[in-house]
Amino acid sequence: MSRSVEVTVSRPLGELLEFICYVPFRVAASLATIGFFVLAAIAPKVLQTHDPLAIDLSSSLQSPSIVHWLGTDQLGRDLYSRVLEGAGQSLAIGLGATALSMSVALILGVAAALSGGLLDSILTRIFDVLFAIPTLLLALVFVTVFGPSVLTEVIAVGIGTAPGYARMIRGQMLSIKGTGYVEAAKALGHPFPRIVWRHILPNAMSPLTAMVTIGVGQAIIWASGLAFLGLGVAPPAPEWGALLNAGRNYVIYAWWLEIIPGLAVTIFALSLTIVGGHLQDRLEGKI
Repeated sequence: MSRSVEVTVSRPLGELLEFICYVPFRVAASLATIGFFVLAAIAPKVLQTHDPLAIDLSSSLQSPSIVHWLGTDQLGRDLYSRVLEGAGQSLAIGLGATALSMSVALILGVAAALSGGLLDSILTRIFDVLFAIPTLLLALVFVTVFGPSVLTEVIAVGIGTAPGYARMIRGQMLSIKGTGYVEAAKALGHPFPRIVWRHILPNAMSPLTAMVTIGVGQAIIWASGLAFLGLGVAPPAPEWGALLNAGRNYVIYAWWLEIIPGLAVTIFALSLTIVGGHLQDRLEGKI
């Protein structure tokens, strides 16, 4: 007599397996791309083929080949290794700027939504004015005043993107404040701080989880734009925007110096956007 064997899987592991089994190909490819760049950021030596800072003038401006997969720059440095080395700097800037932006937005957005009245009106007008100003312009003003560096780049991008997040957080908080379960908690006599902590904040923050993923990619694009203008990380650091800035003088006869770093920024940001959009759809129950 055959016996059936029942295999039980813990809930977190089951959700992970379900996510893997039903994930679309574009999301799987995006996750693989993100994993590759994260590995490059954490342990670049594992993937690099050359020293990213080693100068070899005899190999300057070589096109992609078997020896140098993505070619070399004007100083003979391997571009593939430099792009991988720059992944850590670009990702750190993106994560730092997004963390700062979300922190500022969370404080101001929650204050506006919960206070109401005059303070809400003032903060909302400030959000609207700052949101109307292009993010790159706000960042440019900040970097111009305080000087270019990694820290000012992170702060500039974080401040530039904060108004948009603050508006979203305020809107989420206001929509949840009027729901039935919040009104029921009030009717049961629960203290308002408890209602905010247990009911409003968790439900308001859940949809923003996906937006943080997308925001990291956007922050990397803004930071690369600043570096491309010469207002970011200083050479010889191989941050992606700095690579774009250094390669623009050779774009006519060394196209790889501009195209390859630009593709790295685009592909990584696009992968984060695809994964963030998929995560948002799952949180909203659309898939």
